[in-house]
Amino acid sequence: MIPIAKPLLGKEEIDAVTKVLSSGMIAQGPKVEEFELAFSEYTGCEYAVAVNSGTAALHIALLAHGIGKEDEVITSPFTFIATANSILYTGAKPVFADIEPDTYNIDPEKIQEKITSKTKAIMPVHLYGHSADMKAIMEIAEDHKLVVIEDACQSHGAECLGKRVGSFGTGAFSFYPTKNMTTSEGGMITTNEKEIAEKSQMIRAHGSKVRYLHEMLGFNLRMTDIAAAIGLVQLEKLDGFTATRQKNAAMLSAGLKGISGLVPPVTKPGCTHVFHQYTIRAQKRDELAAFLKEKEIGTGIHYPIPIHKQPYYMELGYKDSLPVSEKAAEEVLSLPVHPSLSGDDVQKIVKATREFYSND
Repeated sequence: MIPIAKPLLGKEEIDAVTKVLSSGMIAQGPKVEEFELAFSEYTGCEYAVAVNSGTAALHIALLAHGIGKEDEVITSPFTFIATANSILYTGAKPVFADIEPDTYNIDPEKIQEKITSKTKAIMPVHLYGHSADMKAIMEIAEDHKLVVIEDACQSHGAECLGKRVGSFGTGAFSFYPTKNMTTSEGGMITTNEKEIAEKSQMIRAHGSKVRYLHEMLGFNLRMTDIAAAIGLVQLEKLDGFTATRQKNAAMLSAGLKGISGLVPPVTKPGCTHVFHQYTIRAQKRDELAAFLKEKEIGTGIHYPIPIHKQPYYMELGYKDSLPVSEKAAEEVLSLPVHPSLSGDDVQKIVKATREFYSND
């Protein structure tokens, strides 16, 4: 079976973890600090704050910017639910703006339509490994004096106009096992603002800078040195992983070109796509997925239900009509693109997909 995703871990990660375990320093310690420094340099940011998940990174970033009750945060409905949930955690209200039909990222024109006197932030999602339109989004934010918090949980190393995602506003990254790099579980906040970094550090550690002195309400959302040790090795491998993902994506796009009823992913000018997912639009999507499963090829639907249509959000009173997101949810299908694939694996995916549509 060709899986839809697979973490790529080797002896280097095992050795790094063994060293940490042998040191006795297994909670947040020097490896976390080393990882933060390396990741800030990688993203081109002044500061990075390591936490225990991408969701925690989003939550803390919002809190560090003072987002709370009565505030509104404009974000995408077409993403993993943690994006919007992190806004709810603060007491603020997620406001959904529809997406672009080609990149599946939030549409800047739709953001403009959603701004009110209560709007305090925009949270674009760099979905599938492709940057949102950060030039337009940053211009909107500047015009309306809004905070920008980038959900970069799927886009480690992706670029927009020569800058890496997570460096435009305050960034939030995930290191879940299926992401482009992993720490097993973990997350990172990136920022160029010292105050935001310091607040984030306090929030992740019970509101404390100095042990047993608690200046604000905080949580226990710290990363361990075990996770950071894995992250440091994975970060060194990340550019290589990305190159392989891009190579696999190019092979898939070349092989699937010309199939009626199938639209491969796009890369906008000025952007670097890191292909966390290789997501197509497919007629007869569910039938194609079932056919590929028979051929022992894994697929994924990211995402079958937009957030505003999730039961809990409908209970909260969300009745938005967001047709581009709703149509995408009916058509998108992710094919394997991860760096564990062999050339034969990629050709098998292409052959099976072409076979499905040739039998139509």
